[in-house]
Amino acid sequence: MTRLLTRSDLEAVLEPEACAAALRDGFVHATDTATGLRVRTDLPFPGTATALLPGLLPGIDAYTVKVNAKFPAARPALRGVVCLHSGRDGTLLALLDSATLTAWRTGLSAALGTHALAAPGGADGGAGTVGVIGAGAQAELMVRGLAALRPRDALLVHDTDGARAAAFAARHAGRVVASAREVAAAADLVLLATWAREPVLTLADVPPGRHVTSLGADEPGKQELSADLLAAALVVVDDREAAAATGALAAAGLPAAAADATLGEVLRGEHPGRTGPSERTVYAPVGLPWQDLALAWLAHRRAEERGLGTRVDLLA
Repeated sequence: MTRLLTRSDLEAVLEPEACAAALRDGFVHATDTATGLRVRTDLPFPGTATALLPGLLPGIDAYTVKVNAKFPAARPALRGVVCLHSGRDGTLLALLDSATLTAWRTGLSAALGTHALAAPGGADGGAGTVGVIGAGAQAELMVRGLAALRPRDALLVHDTDGARAAAFAARHAGRVVASAREVAAAADLVLLATWAREPVLTLADVPPGRHVTSLGADEPGKQELSADLLAAALVVVDDREAAAATGALAAAGLPAAAADATLGEVLRGEHPGRTGPSERTVYAPVGLPWQDLALAWLAHRRAEERGLGTRVDLLA
């Protein structure tokens, strides 16, 4: 039997603390896991199709295959399924809504990277002032996940869609500002998740000591950060080769060697991460297949325990 898990099912079983813990464990222990295969193609429509496979992690006797359609003008822009298969016999254990699962795994992985690299801010040593550029689903989970890891002071929000920025700010007790540069000038750490195809921020926009997390450069043609900003910062990625092939490094014309570390290396203590309060840091992940497995496995187990979702026999 296969369990179908919709957005509402996933939101009923997932919560930021447990998801962040599962993802952190994955970053620490996925050292021998293959990067996986990412297949992307343009469509004869205003969108793209992408498949990520296989999602593998030590200790989990299952794997994932994710198939997405990405249409920038749609809401949500990303639609598809994550297939969770048994590693013993290939049984399709679950079909999960990809838009929800991807937002959770991307946003919370970004929160982990931000927490690991950003300097303490504010009077209580928390996040200080947080800035959001691009007020979509991934930014939503970044802010929620970061709140579970460290307290923050003010929240500044900018989006090209003013209504969406205002709604985001209202949900999180924040304030809308007029430009991305204004966010970067005032915030201690900046979270970007946009559709930009040219740099949103350059070195001149980001004062010393700031941290920037960039999620938008996840496929060819997209770029959020300039080459001079990346060259001046401590740059951490989730996978060097992936970042140089399709991520922020590729967008800026930089090689894999331009990444100073991976987040796994930082979390395992193999790289110190930030070494001083005036250092600029950047976390620029692409997203790896094992992250889908980490949350799909968690969601499936909890749904099984609670009897959530719809069970179907696709072989009937």
